[in-house]
Amino acid sequence: MSADLPDVRQTRLDNYVDRYAARTKGMTASEIRALFSVASRPEVVSLAGGMPNIAGLPLDVVGGAVRDLVVENGSVAMQYGSGQGDPVLREQICDVMRLEGIDAHPDDVVVTVGSQQAVDLVTRVFCDPGDVVICEAPSYVGALGVFRAYQCEVVHVAMDNDGVQPEALEQAIAAVRAAGKKIKFFYTIPNFHNPAGVSLSAERRRKVLEICQRADLLVLEDNPYGLLGFEGDPYRALRADDREGVIYLGSFSKTFAPGFRVGWAVAPHAVREKLVLAQESATLCPPVFSQLAVSSYLSRHDWLGQVKQFQEMYRERRDAMLAALSEKMPAATTWTRPGGGFYVWLTLPEGLDAKAMLPRAVTARVAYVPGTAFFSDGFGSQCMRLSYCHPTPARITEGVARLAAVINEELELRETFGPLKPGAGRDYDAPGPELS
Repeated sequence: MSADLPDVRQTRLDNYVDRYAARTKGMTASEIRALFSVASRPEVVSLAGGMPNIAGLPLDVVGGAVRDLVVENGSVAMQYGSGQGDPVLREQICDVMRLEGIDAHPDDVVVTVGSQQAVDLVTRVFCDPGDVVICEAPSYVGALGVFRAYQCEVVHVAMDNDGVQPEALEQAIAAVRAAGKKIKFFYTIPNFHNPAGVSLSAERRRKVLEICQRADLLVLEDNPYGLLGFEGDPYRALRADDREGVIYLGSFSKTFAPGFRVGWAVAPHAVREKLVLAQESATLCPPVFSQLAVSSYLSRHDWLGQVKQFQEMYRERRDAMLAALSEKMPAATTWTRPGGGFYVWLTLPEGLDAKAMLPRAVTARVAYVPGTAFFSDGFGSQCMRLSYCHPTPARITEGVARLAAVINEELELRETFGPLKPGAGRDYDAPGPELS
């Protein structure tokens, strides 16, 4: 080697770059994780993260339950367990799902390390590189990361204020199959969507199931927010009307606490067996201590009453955000009006780019997640996700005021220098303002 030419290996930041599996090319840090260090600063109002507000939890009750668990049943709680999950907890999960019309047997349930692992296990079981997963546009960033990691192709389907558009779903299925590609499942968040904040209407639920049944297409129903509605009873789950064609995912992260990392999947018998095998190869078993702690909480505490307290707390924060948006946002800015959950989806006036604007927003001490994080194809630049679940109502009001000031400054710059190039805004039909 010539003395004046450096060894390439010595100039690399990662000496293993040539050794990684091809699928690692799809592993990238999410835009939300990249915001954590900034959004956690006390001077920044974070409308970015989706952390549940667990301040309302009765920590004395939780602490007592954990203490008793260690003292009375520690030899079991701190040992290995079943790859399918604790039998008592699986019975309790069936009780929880019954609120959404699901009649399941505990044997149908597989406990997972949060519903995020359930998405991973289902994708691992079903998808080969190049397979297609159909998702709403926009879609949950964590699921998109899983699909990328398994080298899936994501095809987005447009949404509006009533959820995914059935006609667009039907057209997407036909187009993908006409191109000779395999669709493995339709991934959907039907209730209080992350990030769009909308819910699939009752009439569309029926149509979506009919379309998927005709197409012999599996539905992956991800429902972490279903019990956190602000008006009326919970929506009826898709799984409640199709036991064989729907895999249902749930979680205790939003209705109890995310630190325990307990979620679950409900699947047809044959699929359930594959999920258990995948679970065992990944973790041997989901953490027994977390499962028994959640089970103890459910049996000792009025957990449904606690959910109702969460509903009221999040409703207050939702109302604060919607009031602030109505008062502060410039004309031509639109947003969804969620009936539950954690999120509002905001669409900027034409010519503005949420991702390009983010550094200036952080300088103004407010953070959000740009819409591009929720698309697999780079679209969504004109949109952003705003979260109201964690800040106090006063902080939400202040954060929206700061954000509105940044948007107004961007509009002034647009007037001075002109709008973005054509085509730089959103290219999908997206949920708009709910005015009723």
